Amino acid sequence: MENADKRQTIMQTAEKLFKSRRIHEITLEEVAQKARVGKGTIYLYFENKDDLFFQVATSGFDELCELIREQVSQEDRFEDQLLQMCRAISAFFGKRREMFQMMMVEDARMHGCQKSLRERWLLRRKKLREAVMLVLERGVTEGCIRTDISVETLAILLQGLMRTRAYESDKQPDGQQAVIEIPVIIDLFLKGATKGAE
Repeated sequence: MENADKRQTIMQTAEKLFKSRRIHEITLEEVAQKARVGKGTIYLYFENKDDLFFQVATSGFDELCELIREQVSQEDRFEDQLLQMCRAISAFFGKRREMFQMMMVEDARMHGCQKSLRERWLLRRKKLREAVMLVLERGVTEGCIRTDISVETLAILLQGLMRTRAYESDKQPDGQQAVIEIPVIIDLFLKGATKGAE
């Protein structure tokens, strides 16, 4: 197995194990056994268990950025791009529930972590925000997005709506409808919650 493949296998194994247990309940021995590598192999790619789970969670940001680049057509008008982006994010979290949960756990854990680790986390999170901002900037250019609030703040708000949707949908039994459909999220984001917004 190639080095990159081993690293990827270890990360995928850690993500799958997170499905049924919390991070502190999972051991590196278990990850090594399920990934079919020696425990020492894990240390070739990761400093310790915290680093492994940190890297798995931050890889979610990278994958989301790539999905947005791939699935949002630059030729389409803003509202179509917004729909494409929100669907891509939603599909990712729907298929990768463990990844979503790991990202949420790591995000909460970052408040108490050492500064260098927190800065690395915030940098990866910022890259995702910038990918969202690119779509929103198209909305500003087309006159669809208000300019009295920064595009960065709007990106943070939209990401918050998408995270809340994923979090609430994650509580639903498998196969059950999402709590809030994507078009409703977009309408809420673009028009607000007031009755006059219809």
